[in-house]
Amino acid sequence: MNLSSSVCRHHSPPSSPENLISNFKAFALPSYPINPILTKKNIGYDNLRKSRPSVHSNSIIVSSYGGDRKAYDATSESSPAKKLRQLLDSPGIHQGPACFNALSAKLVERAGFQFCFTTGFGISAARLGLPDTGLISYGEMVEQGQQITEAVSIPVIGDGDNGYGNAMNMKRTVKGYIKAGFAGIILEDQVSPKACGHTQGRKVVSREEAVMKIKAAVDARKESGCDIVIVARTDSRQALSLEEALWRSRAFADAGADVLFIDALASKEEMKAFCEISPGVPKMANMLEGGGKTPILTPLELEEIGYKLIAYPLSLLGVSIRAMDDALVAIKGGRVPSPASMPSFEEVKEILGFNTYYEEEKLYATKNTQPVWQTGGGNPYGIRRWGQDDKEQTGEGEEASKPVVELMNPDMYKYGGGGSNDPFSGIWSRSLRVKITGRDGFEKLDIRIPAGFLDGITNIVPALGGVNIKALLDDVSFEVGGKLLLDFKDSMGDRIQVFLE
Repeated sequence: MNLSSSVCRHHSPPSSPENLISNFKAFALPSYPINPILTKKNIGYDNLRKSRPSVHSNSIIVSSYGGDRKAYDATSESSPAKKLRQLLDSPGIHQGPACFNALSAKLVERAGFQFCFTTGFGISAARLGLPDTGLISYGEMVEQGQQITEAVSIPVIGDGDNGYGNAMNMKRTVKGYIKAGFAGIILEDQVSPKACGHTQGRKVVSREEAVMKIKAAVDARKESGCDIVIVARTDSRQALSLEEALWRSRAFADAGADVLFIDALASKEEMKAFCEISPGVPKMANMLEGGGKTPILTPLELEEIGYKLIAYPLSLLGVSIRAMDDALVAIKGGRVPSPASMPSFEEVKEILGFNTYYEEEKLYATKNTQPVWQTGGGNPYGIRRWGQDDKEQTGEGEEASKPVVELMNPDMYKYGGGGSNDPFSGIWSRSLRVKITGRDGFEKLDIRIPAGFLDGITNIVPALGGVNIKALLDDVSFEVGGKLLLDFKDSMGDRIQVFLE
């Protein structure tokens, strides 16, 4: 093969990649004449422009604000891979932020994007707190990926690294990602241990091994009976040269890859050269935020060049790190993060699906499974306030057997100077211990306050807002410490215990 040829030709992919790669022994690597692109300023790509719709004033950028979802409503019940293929066949360029856990994926979907990526960089950081240098394993990536795909309904393209080994490992990786629910998988040609393509010291496997591993991925897809989208990535631009990266991308397309991706391209001219090869195969751009090797371009600019998919790998992870740092600085300084810097508790609950959960829970409620503290009025913690319903107050019918907890207002009792007639005499010398244990078993709160300070306890634990603690204290005011006054679960599932000490 002559890499210094002065002619850069377009090679359309064969009508059937299987004809080109029939088996391991018969397969011969094709010879692609490649022109050193950087020495040629004017790069023609008329053929590419003719092969796709015009991208000028009528360009479509899908996913920035959800696009036109009507085109995809009819496929909501289809497989993730089918949804992704229909997205690839639809007009416009498609933006996909990279997520690193189930919550970040839910936020991507909530923002209206039609698909997303997973990022090995982000998962290694969030799950292990370690750099993306090949330390995270196949099993950890698949497990994290399954949690992500189960959290959303949009298709997810998973970061499959280098397949975690040879061609046989590559097949297992593809099949594992299919079972985890991924719509697509990104596979690269780095040696092990692999690392982020924009970091130093990148090395790639040989041409033969790189192409054969993509062939193995295609075979694994056929054997699984699934149509997962294979995104073939090469890191040879930084490891070797642009010419080598273009050659490998063309060979990956011939081997059956669905989308092509060269990481760490260094200029707009290189990006144009990449989009000229194999014009029938979609191209993916990686907009590494914050200082990567590839120039950051707008979606319209990328579409004009010829790209179909855009990945934003670090946006969510990066802003999360900065926000957590800022919050910790505030807390360390004796403050809490400003309201403008974080969502309200109600917004958090809505994002996580609490309200949806409660609505669905009602479908399966029975008499025996009703919460002990009945919901009522404006009390967000599910404690029934006295006086809500006259019928319930008088205990008519079945309601007579249901517990009613009286709501006491602090100003109903004047905490006096300790006289013998004062119902709280001696109580100020005692303490109330309030302990809250989350539904996950972890302790959320364990505090002690003066037993007479009832007007402040609901500021600390709103769930106690409807409990007549004064009456409970009257009953046990002369008992020794350690008496359990209350033990119940609030509507959030947290266990609340109150002790008199």
